[in-house]
Amino acid sequence: MSCTLCDLPTPDPPLTDPEVPGEYCCRGCLEVARTVDDPTAVDDETAAASVDRGPDDAEGETAFLSVSGMHCATCEAFIESRATERTGVRSAAASYPTETVKVTYDSDEIDRETIAQEISGLGYRADARDVDAETDESVSTGRLLVGAFFGMMTMLWYILFLYPHYLGISPELLLFDLSGEAGAYLVANVWLMATVVLGYTGYPLFRGAYVSLRAGHPNMDLLVALAAAAAYAYSTVVTLLGGTEVYFDVAVVVVLAVAVGNYYESRVKRKAAGRLADLTAERVSEARRRTDSGTEVVDVESLSPGDEVVATTGDRLPVDGPVVEGRATVDESLVTGESTPVTKEPGDEAVGGAVVTDGRLVVGIREDVESTFDRVVRTLWDVQSTRPGAQRLADRIAVVFVPLVFVLAAIATGWQLFAGARPGTALLVGLSVLVVSCPCALGLATPLAVARGIRGALDAGVVITDASAFESAPDADTVIFDKTGTLTTGEMRILDRVGDDRASARAAAVERYADHPVAAAIVDDVDAALPSVTDFDRVPGRGVAGRLVTRGDGATQRGAGVEIAVGNLELFESRDWTVPEAYAQRAREASAAGNVPVLVGWDGGVEGVLVAGDRPRPEWERVVDDLSEERRVVVLTGDDWAAAERFRDHDGVEEVFAGVPPEGKTAVVEQFAGEGTVAMVGDGVNDAPALAAADIGIALDHTALAAGAADAVVTTEDLSAVPRVFDLTAATNGRIKQNLGWAFVYNAIALPLAVAGALNPLLAAVAMATSSLLVVLNSSRSLL
Repeated sequence: MSCTLCDLPTPDPPLTDPEVPGEYCCRGCLEVARTVDDPTAVDDETAAASVDRGPDDAEGETAFLSVSGMHCATCEAFIESRATERTGVRSAAASYPTETVKVTYDSDEIDRETIAQEISGLGYRADARDVDAETDESVSTGRLLVGAFFGMMTMLWYILFLYPHYLGISPELLLFDLSGEAGAYLVANVWLMATVVLGYTGYPLFRGAYVSLRAGHPNMDLLVALAAAAAYAYSTVVTLLGGTEVYFDVAVVVVLAVAVGNYYESRVKRKAAGRLADLTAERVSEARRRTDSGTEVVDVESLSPGDEVVATTGDRLPVDGPVVEGRATVDESLVTGESTPVTKEPGDEAVGGAVVTDGRLVVGIREDVESTFDRVVRTLWDVQSTRPGAQRLADRIAVVFVPLVFVLAAIATGWQLFAGARPGTALLVGLSVLVVSCPCALGLATPLAVARGIRGALDAGVVITDASAFESAPDADTVIFDKTGTLTTGEMRILDRVGDDRASARAAAVERYADHPVAAAIVDDVDAALPSVTDFDRVPGRGVAGRLVTRGDGATQRGAGVEIAVGNLELFESRDWTVPEAYAQRAREASAAGNVPVLVGWDGGVEGVLVAGDRPRPEWERVVDDLSEERRVVVLTGDDWAAAERFRDHDGVEEVFAGVPPEGKTAVVEQFAGEGTVAMVGDGVNDAPALAAADIGIALDHTALAAGAADAVVTTEDLSAVPRVFDLTAATNGRIKQNLGWAFVYNAIALPLAVAGALNPLLAAVAMATSSLLVVLNSSRSLL
């Protein structure tokens, strides 16, 4: 059986409620379903999306290939269609935002290296491992530098010789007469330099145009490429015929303008967002399998049902499964988000990806060999691959605009021929239409405004990793906060001390030899030098003990010194030590509040209680107050209800969901997304699928998985940066609309003039440059 909300396996019997339809894996999912209407809708949507995606329906091996050079959303459709043409490839799903392709294939017919070679043959660089980002950036930088050098030389000849000649300046005032052999030599040099710029620097542009044609989705790359190619082709013919009125400058300027914009955009993207292939660094690839003679190290993929794996202190559990032997404290925060370490013993369920901080566990292997961490990574990909690629508004407009420009250019050329104009003159009119409509202003309208928004966000301590955030964030009507590490600091600290003043130092003296978050909090809480400890003993799942060497006793032999015990109530009960009711009551109160009580005792009795917990960020209430003025605020956590109670009491928080697993978080986000636009604010690996599922994901962590799933990453420790995300994206969205408005006004005026023959290609290029300059100036203005 599987959970109605998150599709995880349910216990036997599953959690149910007569008032809530369905069966659930945990109390958190049941409470989410109780609050949110129609819990089965998530499963229906997910199932439908799975059918639409295709790859999940295909059988075979699955590979994630990193792909460098994806230029826009059109590349997704092109790579998918060409990859599936190859024998043995069952399905392919490309993701432009993550620069990754998910391929399902028959390993008997083809291997992943061959698939990578096939995709690379399309003009991209694909690899079964991550593409070297530094090498990729070096190639892009090299293309731009070469283009800048030869473009500068081209424009120098134009400024010194060609432009004065076109303006009718007397040949006597120039260095030489362009009508002679010297002029032909100069134009030939210009042709050569322009050829380098178009052929080398403009290669990605022309490849993007080719891809758009093959995919059947004309985009702005196609129009820019054709305008540059038309100016270059016309000028080449004029050069071969001995003429000097050439428009290589138009071709060079167009290519360089687009190359600079694309370079800046790709550089920001590389720095801001990690590829999906980088996001599995924490996955466990090997496990220690128990054998008759001990243990052996094997690949996780080679585990089979009935095997047992062993994990000791410091190990990350390789798979989910039941604990069949041992007792240990484990840290599940990486995959569940719960800050409090938990004790696992026979009969409990171990979570793959959790770290054993104290003790030893033997975990059994079920039919489905998988870890919760693996499931989180897979869920992240499934969510991201169902979303459309980052597609600019200009590209959507291009579907109509590009064919329209071609039709106008053809009509203008035909009309000139019909009116009796010479073929050369008619072609110049058609070229003018292509050049004047060359969408530099339209193409720059979005990326320049986005670049300004990115810089403004960086100043506010936020990295925008996906330009779609500028469209979706301003419309967000619900903001969902993860609790641990987001509204709280995510780090254990000592919140309270009760009893003997010596308890803290004595506890720290023993706990410094332990390895778990609570022990670290106890040690960090003491500034003084710690006494020596002998006979250290770790009691898995209960605490630690040792003998304190006090001043003057000189005890170093085993069994000497004051016996110290630090841990939970079970530790002291097992030793028959005295636990005063006042200390037991304080421990119960701390647990009820969602904190971790640590009892400290010596000489046969408990002498104090230390309360460890995760503290709220000091600015969280102000941030919630700010956001709740215009949006609904929801808190989501994997911790229990006690730990989330303080957030439920805040007037600005409308809903609180506690005890929710990672898959359940994604389900909650999808439920609210059915009602409007949702923003998710979280940190850590466990929040990655929910961040990806939201319309706008904001991560407060530099973890690769969280950052790769988010649309924005907060790089400071100040939660106040979150409201700034909404303010900056709204201002940037407004700037984009202003730029697009001007670009359309420009085309509405310039295109009719070009069609009427009132503009030659040079004037068309000047008009285009002026329009682009206005967009640049408007984009450079301060946002707030």
